[in-house]
Amino acid sequence: MTTIVLATRNKGKIAELEHLLAGYGLTVLGLDAFPEIGEIEEDGVTFEENSLKKARTVAELTGHIAVADDSGLEVDALGGAPGVYSARYSDDRPDLPGPSIDDRNNQKLLEALAPVQEAERTGRFRCVMSACAPDGAHIVAEGAWEGRIARDFKGGNGFGYDPLFIDPADGRHSAELPKDEKNRRSHRGKALRALLAQWPDFWRRVNG
Repeated sequence: MTTIVLATRNKGKIAELEHLLAGYGLTVLGLDAFPEIGEIEEDGVTFEENSLKKARTVAELTGHIAVADDSGLEVDALGGAPGVYSARYSDDRPDLPGPSIDDRNNQKLLEALAPVQEAERTGRFRCVMSACAPDGAHIVAEGAWEGRIARDFKGGNGFGYDPLFIDPADGRHSAELPKDEKNRRSHRGKALRALLAQWPDFWRRVNG
């Protein structure tokens, strides 16, 4: 089996991607399997820049094909914020309640959107996913999930902004969706399916 490395230590992302990749004959490892690799600074101004940087760095350091994604929530009423800063949106607000960064990010988002009417609470999850081989060959794919931002939390599944994101298909929050259903709808699922559509040609290029 071919080993690929997911360029993340986020257990939620690893679980989602492992589930999506099941059946493709791939052995999937996260960065926890490579403790010598430190944090990779996400200093790009776009999701694609961050995704490619992580995939290239991990492929070079491990000698395996690396798959990386950068994803986040874009809220129209906030001019597309938090965007590429989604994971660290509340870094400037350590006073916010909550035991985790996810909790504080969600609290800051609710504060920012408090005066915004329902019709204007639109946004989307966006994901850009890259696969990179040690020789630098790479592919890039993108997926988006349109929705609305709720005023309250619902659901115990998922991570990040999932408890606040409403899927307009049926009005459920992302965190209420079972894993299989979420993967069919989500930005990350769409991006991975688009990446896998390119995989046979990428594999031929990598293996000559």
